[in-house]
Amino acid sequence: MTEKDYVEHIAASVLDNLRYQHDWTELQLLTHSPVDKSPLPRPLIQGLPPRQLYLHPDDQIEMLKSHPKPEDRIPETPVVEWVLPTHLSEKWSLRLFANVFDSMPSQASAAPDRVKRILLATVHDDSTVVYYFMHDGIVKPRQN
Repeated sequence: MTEKDYVEHIAASVLDNLRYQHDWTELQLLTHSPVDKSPLPRPLIQGLPPRQLYLHPDDQIEMLKSHPKPEDRIPETPVVEWVLPTHLSEKWSLRLFANVFDSMPSQASAAPDRVKRILLATVHDDSTVVYYFMHDGIVKPRQN
């Protein structure tokens, strides 16, 4: 199997996992940038999760304060996320991750003040997929 086939196989596995196990919609497997059509260093998946994946605690407090009835369910609006499929055995460096972030369009984030981020999807040999957020640059940690 060539490296290109290997990477595409991993991307297809993650795409299926997002669609059938996590109920994501509007999934697209991208091999070229949607902005300038240049080739991406790795295939990326763009999609819409069923609910917002992460809400900063400061934003949670503001949402609770602005909601008239705190006992009612607060509506969540999901935002488009970018996913980078990888395999556990792959060796990644900061330079490789930086290349991926640099290839993403600047409007990749739905909120203009949100730092670029990707959901790193790591596939294990037994087909288990684990997801981690990765941000481009320094992000203020949440306060506990």
